[in-house]
Amino acid sequence: MMTYAYSKKRDVWKLISALVLALYALILVYPLGRLLKEAVISDGKFSLDGFKTFFSQSYYVGSIGNSLKVSFATTLVSLVIGIPLAYFYQMYEIKGKSLLQVLIILCSMSAPFIGAYSWIVLLGRSGIFTKVLEGIGIHVGSIYGFNGILLVLSLQLFPLVFLYLCGALKNVDNSLLEASVNMGCSGAKMFFTVVIPLCMPTIIASSLLVFMRAFADFGTPLLIGEGYKTFPVIIYDAYFAETGGNHMFGAAVSIIGIVITAGIFLLQNWLGNRHHFTMNALHPIERKKAHGLKNVLIHIYSWFVVCLSFMPQVYVIYSSFQKTSGKLFVKGYSLDSYRFAFTHLRKAIPNTFMIGIAALAIVVILAILIAYLVVRRSNTANKVIDTLSMIPYIIPGSVIGIALVLSFSKRPLLLSGTAAIMVIALIIRRIPYTIRSSVAVLQQIPLTIEEAAISLGASKMKTFFKITVPMMGNGIISGAILSWVTIITELSTAVILYNANTITLTLAVYTYVSRGSYGVAAAYATILTVTTILSLLIYMKVTGNKEVSL
Repeated sequence: MMTYAYSKKRDVWKLISALVLALYALILVYPLGRLLKEAVISDGKFSLDGFKTFFSQSYYVGSIGNSLKVSFATTLVSLVIGIPLAYFYQMYEIKGKSLLQVLIILCSMSAPFIGAYSWIVLLGRSGIFTKVLEGIGIHVGSIYGFNGILLVLSLQLFPLVFLYLCGALKNVDNSLLEASVNMGCSGAKMFFTVVIPLCMPTIIASSLLVFMRAFADFGTPLLIGEGYKTFPVIIYDAYFAETGGNHMFGAAVSIIGIVITAGIFLLQNWLGNRHHFTMNALHPIERKKAHGLKNVLIHIYSWFVVCLSFMPQVYVIYSSFQKTSGKLFVKGYSLDSYRFAFTHLRKAIPNTFMIGIAALAIVVILAILIAYLVVRRSNTANKVIDTLSMIPYIIPGSVIGIALVLSFSKRPLLLSGTAAIMVIALIIRRIPYTIRSSVAVLQQIPLTIEEAAISLGASKMKTFFKITVPMMGNGIISGAILSWVTIITELSTAVILYNANTITLTLAVYTYVSRGSYGVAAAYATILTVTTILSLLIYMKVTGNKEVSL
């Protein structure tokens, strides 16, 4: 009887595994297969014309070099800024450290193109700072092109390095640092020879995330790049402008994007495996107070970097209350932009929450199930699920959007233009965050706890829902909050999939920035920022954590 019960429970997980595989086959494998078919099949015949068109013109090939240059430079600058900041934050007492971290998180969680728009207003040809500096004889170089993209993305993405490194430094045993000091290795020498090597796996992982985010970013180069075309912009232009009714070229460019990002991901995996090890701090690092000039420099560096990064959001909030006349700001303050926002685009705000919450609910449920399958029910099928779940992590959002449009534009799978296809896109794009955090916390839960519950008479499914899932709570919530914030600020996929009925706050900001209606755009951006702040406060309240790390 017990054997039959065990077999029945085991079959439940086999069924769940089969259903998850079928879901991924429908919403990920089929769209990517459809994209590949579109790239190589023309009029029923095999053709590489799309690829030939791309590689025959230096304009297109150059966009790859531009994107790689931007991505590598952004990653390097983000590491140079983020690693010392995380080190100072974890090692020393910094006044206002809680506020400092909240501001850092907010910097990372706003849509990059909002920062691009703000920096144009601040340092553009007629920017506020540009005029002030020129008035005292200081000439500011161009904010447009490579320099502007690098500035915006670096200040947007270094917080990811900071959050990852904070998590890693919490796992460094303080006795290792004390031992290095006793051997005469302290200060900068200890930082470079002890701390950096100990954190190398995390540095590599955060570098990949920054690189992928920079490579896939669409809005920033579109707004501030001017003639400096990057690959995601080329993908968008190729699909919507260059090919007309023929999507072959757009699909071919998308496949090239997948190959490039997959290559970078495999390189990172290779580097990560060479530096892979685990740490468990029996004696965590305790913050100490720096003294004298060192203390002053640490505070200046930390607060200057964060204030500089957060300045665009401050300006956006400020400009949302300025009076406007048509598309122009005029003297005085009012709530006109907010009145216009709530009156003329009522769907954007409810759409953001309805689509986002629906996507997040499915993401959380799937992530819990997939994490359990991967950690507790490891087999070939579940390893395939784990691999499939990470594929969207390395694919630009615009490629996902194009693949979904190609796959779900005809009956019986006609979803284009609906909220459903927006939800599917968000699930595909954002589930890796929650899966990885759920897997990490489940790996730390001893299997003996579940075995003890079963030995006391609880069924396996009851043990899963009553014991395992609650113990995974912090990991689930951490991944969910990151998924939620990236869901409500998603642009690259949404800009391909949306219509007037499914427009969201991020799309509204992008639309009005593109039209030059900066007051309304600022109002929508401010609503997004407030939503992000509330999400962060809820996370801290629910988990009891005053600090966030990844």
